[in-house]
Amino acid sequence: MTKLSKKAKSLAGKVDREKFYDLNEAIALLKDVSKGTKFDETIDIAMNLGVDTKHADQQVRGVVSLPNGTGATVRVAVFAKDDKAKEAKAAGADIVGAEDLVEKITKGEIDFDRCIATPDMMGLVGRVARVLGPKGMMPNPKLGSVTPNIEKAVKEAKAGALEFRAEKAGVVHARVGKASFDDAKLAENIVAFLDAIKRAKPVGAKGTYINKVSLSSTMGPGLKIDFDTIVAA
Repeated sequence: MTKLSKKAKSLAGKVDREKFYDLNEAIALLKDVSKGTKFDETIDIAMNLGVDTKHADQQVRGVVSLPNGTGATVRVAVFAKDDKAKEAKAAGADIVGAEDLVEKITKGEIDFDRCIATPDMMGLVGRVARVLGPKGMMPNPKLGSVTPNIEKAVKEAKAGALEFRAEKAGVVHARVGKASFDDAKLAENIVAFLDAIKRAKPVGAKGTYINKVSLSSTMGPGLKIDFDTIVAA
């Protein structure tokens, strides 16, 4: 018989995997069970949506700036030249380039989390679409990552603006903060993310749109959330 670790034994006594938790109760519990780890755990949200992403009119995708950020360090790459390249660097972009950036990406050197481009660079960016696309990093004008306002885009990305997209099974995952965050700030982030998902409801979605919501920490359990308590928040 496999022996349970001390943390696993502790969780077994605290977590009811069948229960639908109140949002504030879930946040408090996840923060409590993360106290024994040696790092600041990330708090993640997962939402099961009533969509079939094989259909073009049921795609769920968007971007949201959480009111309290994510607590994560975001590395931003920008496709730009001349004055726009200088603007990107001044705004805090980690990597700025053009043909040289294409070459790095082609070699598999993707040491960034978000990618932004000026409109005039999209012909160049298209060369690495097969690499960036599957990773969800392809610049997109609808998400604000193809824009002439490079300074704003970089600053928002560095501040923790999240891009989200429903996967094949209609599931959306996102980080909504850190265990060290104040309970109220985590709740604000979660409500903001939920609002963004609601606004992104596709025209082709029929029936119940949001079927299930759960929260988890990096090393902790997944907790089912009572959807009504998020709405009430």
